[in-house]
Amino acid sequence: MKPFHRLRAALAGTVAAGVLAVAPLALAQPGAPRPSTALLLHEPGQIPHAPLLAATLPDLERSAVTIGHRAGRPMVVNFWARWCVPCRIEIPELVALRQRDEGVDVIGIAIEDDAGAVRDFARAYEINYPLRASREAGIELMRTLGNTAAGLPFSVVLDRQGAVAATRMGALTREQLDQALRHARR
Repeated sequence: MKPFHRLRAALAGTVAAGVLAVAPLALAQPGAPRPSTALLLHEPGQIPHAPLLAATLPDLERSAVTIGHRAGRPMVVNFWARWCVPCRIEIPELVALRQRDEGVDVIGIAIEDDAGAVRDFARAYEINYPLRASREAGIELMRTLGNTAAGLPFSVVLDRQGAVAATRMGALTREQLDQALRHARR
């Protein structure tokens, strides 16, 4: 295959993956509100957080683990998938956050059922935070948290008491993470 054809094939794969990443937005019910792609700051109680904290999802060893919350610590819960291009862009920011701020918990929820593939991906991306893998339960949890279209990536930032402080559909930047965490720590 000529280099140009390989490049075109690679770009086509990237475009296809990008389309898949936003495809859930197109599947939303007609007339249903579309989730905002802006960083949304929330007041405590605005979005129910109990379903998130009580959720029990399998880790990569297939052991059921409750998400929970450590009182006094903000938490970033990130819903993602291996095939999602914006998720791949965002993951290094979450890894860097975990390295620079030990006072924040980060949990990734892969919207997939293949724990082995997620484990391999996590090694390749040097993910340094706990991961869960569950397609159906993860999608249902996102919808409960306001992401009715189940678009990815989707992040929820919890404050020190475990209430939802911020949400974002789309890749979080460092600036947005910092803004959400400032809001969560107030």
